[in-house]
This record gives sequence, structure tokens and C-alpha cells, in this order.
Amino acid sequence: MKPLTSLILLALTPAPALAAPRPVVVELFTSQACSDCPPADALLRRVQAQNPDVLALDLHVTYWNGAAWTDPYSLQAATDRQSHYATLARNPEVYTPEAVVDGQNQFVGSDAATMATAIGQASANIAATHPIPVSITTRPEALTVRIGPGAGTASISLFGFDPEHTTAVLGGENSGATLTEVNIVRSITELGDWTGQPVTLNLRPPAGQKFAVLLQAANGKILGAALNEPGRQ
Repeated sequence: MKPLTSLILLALTPAPALAAPRPVVVELFTSQACSDCPPADALLRRVQAQNPDVLALDLHVTYWNGAAWTDPYSLQAATDRQSHYATLARNPEVYTPEAVVDGQNQFVGSDAATMATAIGQASANIAATHPIPVSITTRPEALTVRIGPGAGTASISLFGFDPEHTTAVLGGENSGATLTEVNIVRSITELGDWTGQPVTLNLRPPAGQKFAVLLQAANGKILGAALNEPGRQ
């Protein structure tokens, strides 16, 4: 786990409880250079549009980039995050499209039936537990993340993402296609560790039009999650 970044002012103050259970987190590891990925991106769009209790994150990996096409939204941090999930699953291989639901269930990202089952199971688990209170508030040039008290330890990760982009792909396996993708992750910022005590973090917003924060245990399990966007308190 990483130390707090220099951009963060840390204060130990109580955090307000969330008014509703946290969302189910659905991460899709994808690439515009992968011919199998457009159906998975389309599925993520449907999930995001039809289920308000899902936090969808579209993570573009770097290992498909080449002379034919370089994905403009690819992030090394996304590649690293997928590699970490592979380590947790004790699987040396990574692939696209891959979905990870609530940090635990890993499967082919275009499999709609498995996606529905995984989201349903995660929703039931959330309803049966007490998620750690997590919230984000945003103001011009300022962002505040609050984590409430609880048991255990976890890492705090901030995701900046854009709601939607449409891209005309000019090379590679999807050459000639026009791809519309949602909740494209533009930045991943590791905010440090949570050890059960309430925490408030103040920082400048990273890249992205909207923001989400995940509180995640060492085994990948999501303990808390929230999202917000610029202009909303």
C-alpha cells in the first residue's frame, strides 16, 4: 500500500454516513485495439444506463497499443490494476475484455448472463453488510474525500472519468469502426491507507470530468464506494 501523496491534506475528522448503500462496482478492462472489446463496452453502456446502483468504470489498458493503433484513453495505471487482480486470482495471464465486479468476481466482460449474476450477488452482499461510509464533494479546483470509521484496513483509490466519448478508430483490429464508450477512466490516484479511523482528504481534482472513490481491502473486496461530479456537493 502506498503513502499519501503530497497533494493531500489529511485530517482525522468524523465522516457523515451515506444515505443509501454503496453502488456495485463494475470494472471493465478493455482496449480500442481489441476486436473482442466493442461488445463488452456495449454491455457496460447498457449496465450503466439501466442500473443506477452500479458504478461502471471503463479502464483502457496499454498492452494492445502498437503502430496500427494507440488507444488515446489507455493508462498504465489501468494495466497495473488488472495485473494486480490477476495476482489476486493467482493467474499470470491478463486479457481483454475482462470484467471485475466488486473486486472479487472476474470473467469475460462481454458475458451478459455472468454480468447480471455477478451484479445480483454483489447487491445481495451489500444489502447484508454495512459498507464503510464514503463520500466525495467537489468545488472549483477542490475535491474532498471522506471515509468513515469501521473495522479492517484498506487502500483508498480515486478515479477520474469522463461520462462518454465517441472515437473513430483508424487502425488496428477495429479499423473503420466508431466506438462509443462510457465512464472512461482518465486517472487513478492512490490516496493511501485507511486503518479503521475516519479520514478526510482534500486535494486538487485529477484528470476526469467525474470522480469515484473506492475503499478496497488487500484481497480486492470493495468495502466502500462513492461517486460525484464537478459542481455537486
